Amino acid sequence: MIKDTSGQDVVLEKSSVNKVKLAAGVITVLVLIAVLSLVFAKPSANKSVDMARVQIATLETGDLVRDIIANGRIVAANAPQLYAPEQGFVELTVNAGDSVEYGQVLAVVESPELQNKLEQERSEQQRLEGQLARQELDARRQTLQLTKQLDLAEVDLQAAERENRRAQKSIINNLISQIDLEKAVDDLARAQLNFKHAKQEVDLAKDTLAFELDVSRSTLSRQKLIVEELERKIQQLNVTASVTGVVGNLLVQHGALVDKNMPLMTLVDLTAYEAEVNVAESYASELSIGLPVELRIGNSILEGTLAAVSPEIKNREVTTRVKLHQPDLTMLRQNQQVTARVLLDNKSNVLKVKRGSFMQSGGFIAYKLEGNIAHKVDIEVGAKSMREVEILTGLQANDQIIISNYQEFIDADTVLLRN
Repeated sequence: MIKDTSGQDVVLEKSSVNKVKLAAGVITVLVLIAVLSLVFAKPSANKSVDMARVQIATLETGDLVRDIIANGRIVAANAPQLYAPEQGFVELTVNAGDSVEYGQVLAVVESPELQNKLEQERSEQQRLEGQLARQELDARRQTLQLTKQLDLAEVDLQAAERENRRAQKSIINNLISQIDLEKAVDDLARAQLNFKHAKQEVDLAKDTLAFELDVSRSTLSRQKLIVEELERKIQQLNVTASVTGVVGNLLVQHGALVDKNMPLMTLVDLTAYEAEVNVAESYASELSIGLPVELRIGNSILEGTLAAVSPEIKNREVTTRVKLHQPDLTMLRQNQQVTARVLLDNKSNVLKVKRGSFMQSGGFIAYKLEGNIAHKVDIEVGAKSMREVEILTGLQANDQIIISNYQEFIDADTVLLRN
């Protein structure tokens, strides 16, 4: 009877060679797993975006021109309006679009009331001229009369002086009485007094007549001014062209009754054009007179300078005027649409990148590409133009960043770009 298998069991000792082989195999497997994980592992990122949906630009160093792009139109620098000088019926001698020369009669205003008033004032002038002539004759007559009286007083004075001398001699020889002498002395005194008063009256009368004549002459001069003013108004009833150009718009109908200072028509000076450009109000503080401007009209580019900036903002825009430098502007037309580029500044040797929608995030962050991973970095931007942006800190030349909108992944620190 067999009790157990103890007689068949053999005790074996562990081989040290097998232990070494086992350890080597384990190490080999671990190394293989690590290598495979590196080969097949995907980059880690917070979010992923299709690369075709983003725009990528490379930073470069160069010149940055700060500019403003705006729309505008060609306007006449000199487009005066003509007004009715007086109330009356207007007769137009031109039509809209007609070419006119400086000084050409464009309209005539008929004013019977003004013509009648001129005739009345001319009649009054003639009356004053006759009155002045009559006063001058009266003055000559009165002067002659007063001169006659003065001459008679002088004759009486001379006679009294002779009698007085005769009396003085006669009294010495006792040829006359004392009473006769005294009478001769009294006659001389009376003659001297009459002559003195006659002379003063003549001087006073001459001054009075001269004053009255001056008043009459002044009245006549004033009346002449009234007549000249009416003649000037009558002459201005012929409305003439103030510039050489074309008739823009007729503001009244032929034969219409117009009031004084009522607009009749608009003229356009074809030799002087400007551009009226509307700039967004965000650039209002940077606009100043004298800035260079490029105007694109079709395939042509015209140069000019900013000549005027409106002090007010309308519809969130600032209206500016651009003076053109080209001598030949015959190709331009009134209200022709233009695209203007206002040059604000020119900076040299700056780090810049193409402007994109990423600036809507404030210009404080950017997503820098490293392979197919985009990392969020803090940046600081400087000058901005319509096409490019200056980068002050956070990036270097030849770096690539996403310049499209960051709204989809703005909260992620890293973004995977899928092919």
